[in-house]
Amino acid sequence: MLKIAIQKSGRLYEESVKLLKECGIQIANGNKQLKASAENFPLEIYFLRDDDIPQYVFDKVADIGIVGENVLLEKNKDINLQYRLGFGKCRLSLAVPKEMPYSGVKDLQGLKIATTYAHLTQQYLNKNNISAEIHEISGSVEIAPGIGLADAICDLVSSGSTLFTNGLKEVETILQSEAVLVSNKDLTDENKILLEKLLMRINAVKTAKNNKYILLNAPNHQLKNIADILPGSKSPTIVPLATEGWSSIQSVVNENDFWDVIEKLKALDAQGILVVPIEKMIM
Repeated sequence: MLKIAIQKSGRLYEESVKLLKECGIQIANGNKQLKASAENFPLEIYFLRDDDIPQYVFDKVADIGIVGENVLLEKNKDINLQYRLGFGKCRLSLAVPKEMPYSGVKDLQGLKIATTYAHLTQQYLNKNNISAEIHEISGSVEIAPGIGLADAICDLVSSGSTLFTNGLKEVETILQSEAVLVSNKDLTDENKILLEKLLMRINAVKTAKNNKYILLNAPNHQLKNIADILPGSKSPTIVPLATEGWSSIQSVVNENDFWDVIEKLKALDAQGILVVPIEKMIM
């Protein structure tokens, strides 16, 4: 039985549960229980505070966990990062009052900085040879300058609206963060196999989200040119049509390249282009 720790509430909870369901794992968690078992995969789920997940994985109470990379690095536990999950993206940044002149990191010298991330903040200051006083607090970091507790803050930022509302401006980014899957370093052979099976499912789901399946018709004299820009996973599928001189082409296109590829296809006389989402993609 593989034991996984995920956030019991907050920004990573819904995405973590959604990912497991997309991997075909059914979870019964009525009444917000702190522990649940999967119905169709040997997986036990613990619902914990995000700050506690690295410790639970390190102590082998949980075999694996889904946690923000910011928490993983702040807690600094000797555990393995297995997979970057691509959701829960944010950044850990330093911010100062809007009215404060700021020309560079040297302006942090001698300031009082409020943060929940004392380890990462101190690491950044040391790297830049800055001496500042860190006030470690557990919440509502953004109000610290307004009430005189600190001159600046170091906190998570998504849109920046919270900083704006509290009269702050973002001046330095310490870390780009996202949700990651972590594991302890002493998994049993059985759980290593289960983890590989889970990672295969996660990779299939994530790969599918980054790609689109497209179908199109094209004149045969353009097939080579189209094949050059539509490699697919190996090569495009080409099927002759009933109309002489035309073929149907099927392939996979990466989301990042999609519109550029579509424009090139149109220039090569492609017609009837259909775009279909992919549920799973196993390489």
